[in-house]
Amino acid sequence: EHKKKIGPLFGLHLFHCHSSKSLSFALKANANRKTFKTSVKPGWYYFGRKMETADFEWLMWFSTFRDHIIFALSGHVLFAKICSMLAPQYRSLVYMVYGLLAVWTSMGWTYVTLILSHCILLYSISLVKIRWLCFVTGLCTLATFKCEPFISWQAGFVEGDFELRPVFFYGGCGFTIMRCMSFALENCERKDGNYNILELLKYNFYLPFFYFGPIMTFDKFYVQVNRCDLTRKEREMWNINLQGVIHLIVIIVVDILFHFMYILTIPTDLKLMKHLSDWALVGLAYFNLVYDWVKAAVMFGVINTVSRLDHLDPPKPPKCITMLYVFAETHFDRGINDWLCKYVYNYLGGKHENMVEELVATLCTFGITILWLGPCQVVLIWAFLNCFGLNFELWTAKFFSVEPFSSFEMAMSEAMSRRIRAIFNTFNFWSIVLYNVLALNSLDFAKLVAKRLLLKGFPITTILVMFVTYCLIQVIKEQERRQNLKLNEKKLQ
Repeated sequence: EHKKKIGPLFGLHLFHCHSSKSLSFALKANANRKTFKTSVKPGWYYFGRKMETADFEWLMWFSTFRDHIIFALSGHVLFAKICSMLAPQYRSLVYMVYGLLAVWTSMGWTYVTLILSHCILLYSISLVKIRWLCFVTGLCTLATFKCEPFISWQAGFVEGDFELRPVFFYGGCGFTIMRCMSFALENCERKDGNYNILELLKYNFYLPFFYFGPIMTFDKFYVQVNRCDLTRKEREMWNINLQGVIHLIVIIVVDILFHFMYILTIPTDLKLMKHLSDWALVGLAYFNLVYDWVKAAVMFGVINTVSRLDHLDPPKPPKCITMLYVFAETHFDRGINDWLCKYVYNYLGGKHENMVEELVATLCTFGITILWLGPCQVVLIWAFLNCFGLNFELWTAKFFSVEPFSSFEMAMSEAMSRRIRAIFNTFNFWSIVLYNVLALNSLDFAKLVAKRLLLKGFPITTILVMFVTYCLIQVIKEQERRQNLKLNEKKLQ
């Protein structure tokens, strides 16, 4: 079984190496283009390497404002630890006070007043305990941050003028509304009385989650933050420390790659991309998605490490893009994904067996996602394609579950069934890649990659890329099968 893995993995590594080599040659030959002058700045002086600075979020976290973020999170950890040792029953209150003071210091008291007004509004609506009214109020409030003149009016509540001002403003307000909606919906489900508004403020002003997420639904946060037993599981601190070290290593690796592969700058130069080889272009699209997954995993991972020190169990990092071959598991923010699944997708879709219910559930889910991301052409196209992909998976599963297809599959061996499914999953994989490249980069880049992969590169590039992807999916499916076997064995024990 070990030998069976070597071939597919070798093919995958060969694809990575060949694509990377092609991109390196392209960079050397086009180092003086205008595109590179705006987003490639001086880096390692002694090694003569310039650094890509196209990603503002990454630079903000790990370069420009690194010290400020470390200082704020370190203060939170310090006060939280002292409180957990002296008065653990009041730790949620300490989290709230520290978060409130940190937001006040960074954005001003008028911004805190704006946030509190949204909290009070949605808390008042939640007392009525009408689910649809909570949703409508929350979505209308969220819409005020996506259209004028409401944006400018609310932005006027922020004091000072600094580089992170818009990031903090939209991040804090957007996540506040989603948290308040979670609180309101959970209050609707509560049969005996109502949650106290203080619980909402504790939930919303927990500093590690306030500006950048991830979103943790209120029901989970409430139970975990009010738990008095703060004993840790065996090797839990070791795992937390290990997670922190891994994140540090990944940050260093990404910083090194920024000095050698300008994968975020190249897609902005269509003239340059037209001269790239098929393998370089396909690899560039894949690397862009992998980078975005790494960024999300590290940024959420750093915050999650802090929250785990506070004895919370935060949303897990997103699933690696290389492991995604079905639309149902595609997401880059597990917190938002869990929120949407709990309150919209699973609530409306039920068991996800009825095609009409599934269509309604996906339309509503992506409708809220469009509002969350901000309506624009690229987001609308991305949402439509992903919504179609999610429904098409169900339609295909329904189609092949009827006779005579179901009998054919029953007559097959498990391995043969997995191979046939992997063929369909191969096309799914590249559909997911292309749809998300559209959202992360541009429509023109996605169209260029699709043309090269499916039309101009046919048949050699198309067949080779699909074959490598097919082998990758076989490895993933085998790994998932073994994990399921281990889980079943543990349940039986």
